[in-house]
Amino acid sequence: MAAITLVGIPLSTRAERLFGGKDSKQIVVDEIAGQLLALFMAPFTPVAVLGGFLLFRLFDIWKFGPIAMMEKLEGGAGVMLDDTAAGIFALVALQAGIRFF
Repeated sequence: MAAITLVGIPLSTRAERLFGGKDSKQIVVDEIAGQLLALFMAPFTPVAVLGGFLLFRLFDIWKFGPIAMMEKLEGGAGVMLDDTAAGIFALVALQAGIRFF
């Protein structure tokens, strides 16, 4: 996950220039890194995988507080780190849900 994020930052910076525009929809390495983070240490069950996916999407779309701050960073850092932050929030929420239920 860390390697994907570290490699994804310069790749996303270059992809933004190539595709023109901030966080172009053609850039998906950020989604991969965030989703992997959300599912880190989760059991490989349909409920956990679906829950992790939905939580990640929720935080990625909602972009509250620190996630929105990360999105404002320039270049590939903004592309990658907002989804990394969303993945962290999804990870915490999913793990709390797993332990609670």
